[in-house]
Amino acid sequence: MKRFSIIATIAATALGASAAWAGPENFTTGPLIEAYGAVAPVENQMPIPDGTVFQIAFDISTPAEVGELNRQLVSAARFLNMHAAAGIDPENMHLAIVIHGGAVQDVSNGSHFTPGVEPANADLVATLIDHGVKIYVCGQSAAYHDVNVEDLLPGVTMALSAMTAHALLQQDGYTLNPF
Repeated sequence: MKRFSIIATIAATALGASAAWAGPENFTTGPLIEAYGAVAPVENQMPIPDGTVFQIAFDISTPAEVGELNRQLVSAARFLNMHAAAGIDPENMHLAIVIHGGAVQDVSNGSHFTPGVEPANADLVATLIDHGVKIYVCGQSAAYHDVNVEDLLPGVTMALSAMTAHALLQQDGYTLNPF
């Protein structure tokens, strides 16, 4: 396997490899969200048509470790940065995040789950909301985890359920992001 990696690296170098071969050091944040959502430039062979409008719903149920960012929330920032860097007008990117299960803790105040601990995702959530991302919490999951509307971070909205939020978003033309 190592031999294949070395040969592939030599071949890629000889052929003038795209930035996708550059490695983790090639990832940077921005141009839209400077603090989150690092992306790398790639040689895109699947053109994005001019005037494309994205209406994407993210589904998040897996919580982050205490004190860590939720990787799926970071993915929403990455989506915005990646497509802004590819020339998509931010006005044409409409994202919604539906939170359920244990991930409810990632969009509620930290003291609700771990007294004295600041919510690790608070700045990320505020940044996403500032960029027009809508964040909905499943009311059924919130009830199960004893989370009230007052416990949610500013700008996060309580929905009847995740199923309801997704149904309404689909009726509004949102597609579900499988990642």
